[in-house]
Amino acid sequence: MERYHDNPAALRALVRETEVHRDVYIDPEVFDLEMRHLFAETWVYVGHASQIPEPGDYLAAAVGYQPLLVVRHTDGSIHVLYNRCPHKGTRITTENCGNTGKFFRCPYHAWTFRTNGKLLSIPLKKGYENTGLDEAEAASGLRPVANVHVYRDFIFVKLNEGGQSFEDFFGESLSSIDNMIDRSPEGKLVVAGAPLRYLHGCNWKMLVENQTDTCHPMVAHESSAGTAVSVWEREQAEGAKPPMAVEVYSPFMSSYEFFEGMGIRVWPNGHGHTGVATSIHADYSAVPGYMEQMTASYGEERARQILDENRHNTVYFPNIMVKGPIQTLRVFIPLAADKTLVESWAFRLVGAPDMLFERTLMYNRLINAPTSIVGHDDLEMYERAQEGLRADANPWVNLQRLYQPGERHDVTEVINGTSERQMRNQFQAWAGFMAASMERQQAGA
Repeated sequence: MERYHDNPAALRALVRETEVHRDVYIDPEVFDLEMRHLFAETWVYVGHASQIPEPGDYLAAAVGYQPLLVVRHTDGSIHVLYNRCPHKGTRITTENCGNTGKFFRCPYHAWTFRTNGKLLSIPLKKGYENTGLDEAEAASGLRPVANVHVYRDFIFVKLNEGGQSFEDFFGESLSSIDNMIDRSPEGKLVVAGAPLRYLHGCNWKMLVENQTDTCHPMVAHESSAGTAVSVWEREQAEGAKPPMAVEVYSPFMSSYEFFEGMGIRVWPNGHGHTGVATSIHADYSAVPGYMEQMTASYGEERARQILDENRHNTVYFPNIMVKGPIQTLRVFIPLAADKTLVESWAFRLVGAPDMLFERTLMYNRLINAPTSIVGHDDLEMYERAQEGLRADANPWVNLQRLYQPGERHDVTEVINGTSERQMRNQFQAWAGFMAASMERQQAGA
């Protein structure tokens, strides 16, 4: 029996001020609505321009249930198209990336399309003479996505026609992307290689929440990062400088007081970041020559402003996290109500010393990989939660830490670093965007 389809009010009721119902994590019907409405109503990241540098380069993406192609056209422009032939619906490509040359060719009947999606040719086209094909939708070629915005090489799409503009959706939150890019002396990032992929047996929103959960590291990671720190402290030579790996994982054992003082900034529409006053990335060793390069590019004052901004995790609602000081981006890809694929991408700062890229790769491998030191701790907690939520003891999940009555979700504020307000912020956005899309669909039916 369907409880939520065609019932935006019932969906909204799953989110209270300080609680969310377990169905947001475990119910397949809610998951189906997310795939159809949430990801269509929000601006979703689909790739980076450096992944498609040459004409004909493309990469495959998915937004909700929709398969997409992100492609560099012959004139250098970027287009995002539905990965579906307008003839019989065949997927144009099943590869994750490649170069198609000057056109796409459907493998079923050889209809071909320019890299901007326009129909190029049809075999035996005389068979369509006087049939009205020219007026049919199929003659338009590969359908373009309704809304595409490339922000400093980061490519975002919104499938729905209505809703918020790119600027209104992200607002001031784009400053985290700006800071990551500006850390390059040339103001440019490039994706470096394939991502690390890690399958999780849990709902995708658990991973998004965890990015701003600062009350778990010293508990969940005590047996991993905590043990590694203890070994280093025991075995190090007196006065020895910690190696890069120790600098990466030892801050996970920071105290509650450290994370409280670190701060969280919340933005409208579910965006927010940890690490306002400081972060776990603030005390890494200096990289020789880097400050000099930045000063030459930006001037000393601006260079210090850029590098002193050490934001921890920035969540861009609905499903990515950017880590500026480390130059990584994680995408939480929903596969089922209880299955999520995590892709962790590494970026290179163009023109910066190689040691920075070495740290990026080390961090990604030690923290985000299937072979991670700390990632298994998180995965175990997610899977325990996914299983435990099926217990009938209590159908509500509590998000009450540091709640203040009358809390607003349409403002920018800096708060205590252990608050669960960013999680509440995300779920208010979740309910709002889901209901807005459902209501618009009902009104147009």
